[in-house]
Amino acid sequence: MEHLIFDREAECLGPAAMRALQLERLKTTVAYAYDKIPHYKKKFDAIGLKPSHIQSLKDIEHIPYTTKEDLRENYPYSMFAVPMRDVVRIHASSGTTGNPTVVGYTKNDIELWSRLCARFIYAAGANPDDIAQVAFGYGLFTGGFGLHYGLEKAGIAVIPVSGGNTERQFKIMQDFHSTLIICTPSYALYMGEIAGKLGIDMNKISLRIGLFGGEGHTDEMCREIEKGLNILDTENYGLSEVIGPGFSGECYVKNGMHIADDHFISEVIDPDTGDVLPIGETGELVITSLTKEALPVLRYRTKDITQLIEGKCKCGRTNLRMKKVMGRTDDMLIIRGVNVFPSQIESVLVGMDEIGPHYEIALYNENFMDRLEVRVELADAQCLDSYANLERLEEKIKHNIFAMLNLHVKVSLVEPYTLKRFEGKAQRVTDLRKK
Repeated sequence: MEHLIFDREAECLGPAAMRALQLERLKTTVAYAYDKIPHYKKKFDAIGLKPSHIQSLKDIEHIPYTTKEDLRENYPYSMFAVPMRDVVRIHASSGTTGNPTVVGYTKNDIELWSRLCARFIYAAGANPDDIAQVAFGYGLFTGGFGLHYGLEKAGIAVIPVSGGNTERQFKIMQDFHSTLIICTPSYALYMGEIAGKLGIDMNKISLRIGLFGGEGHTDEMCREIEKGLNILDTENYGLSEVIGPGFSGECYVKNGMHIADDHFISEVIDPDTGDVLPIGETGELVITSLTKEALPVLRYRTKDITQLIEGKCKCGRTNLRMKKVMGRTDDMLIIRGVNVFPSQIESVLVGMDEIGPHYEIALYNENFMDRLEVRVELADAQCLDSYANLERLEEKIKHNIFAMLNLHVKVSLVEPYTLKRFEGKAQRVTDLRKK
């Protein structure tokens, strides 16, 4: 079974051998995309680029970027490189801002996807003796299916509970002796809160590892989840356009998410200029797939801000790692000239004893200027009885946010359990500005 879940040859490959493998696969993928997908042929021909021009990994920088808009413009199937008779699975984004981005998988793609998910599941410390409770929603979203297939590939029993009905989640956890929980970090945070509310002693539950994805979460939020559920919190990263979960994931050491370098090339670029940045610099992650059949992507701009990490991990793996996503180029807020990522505010709030882990960021206009309000729940309703204590807490939060952002914000403290909870991806920002 081990060869299915720990590919030592690929995950511990030396840098020179990995670069040679990547270049071989890059040449094949570029020629394949050029021949099979009119969008790429048109893009290449417009700048006089031919697949034969790609002779080194550095030459990847000549290839035009692919964006989410490219997939939407080719909706639904025009970015597929194979006929529909070879497609065995279709997933799609929600399409809330236009046509959804549609992705397809061949039988080989599904096998690859399963193996890559099994990699990070095993790296996190899971094994065939575990029992996994999948609390992701199943549907067009890739998270539930990706982890489900990866868990099975790793020889782990899967309970496909799907999302929601938190009390039932705990009953299944208790009765079925679940050891792994798979969901968004926002839902894990909520589950920890409900466990406390219901008086559930997490020390008496078998749960030991969380495999969280679908959205990023800060180190502070991670600690809250670990405290609330009494587990090891691990994060994995992926996006439907590239493959879904399976691109990268944390091992038990938790020093960055290991990237599947043998199947993807990772770059970090300046999101404003498009220039490639050295490894270790902060910028937008760009991904090129190397082995996908139905939907190969060349230099896909993820809009996620991160850093790449080189060097051998203490777990023995040698592939590149990526830090937790620090924000997105498209969820960055600009308030009076200051760039603000919601994750920065979260890192200030989460972990403060006086307040709960749930918050909301509201944007509004005042005197023709953009303002930012942070709404935070109190941990204990009794705090409302002391105006002086509330005032001190507000000032403390304002001070900590100013120290982080150099920006004055309004802070509103609200009663416990009054802010909205999320079973899927949390929507933390509410834009109330007049357009």
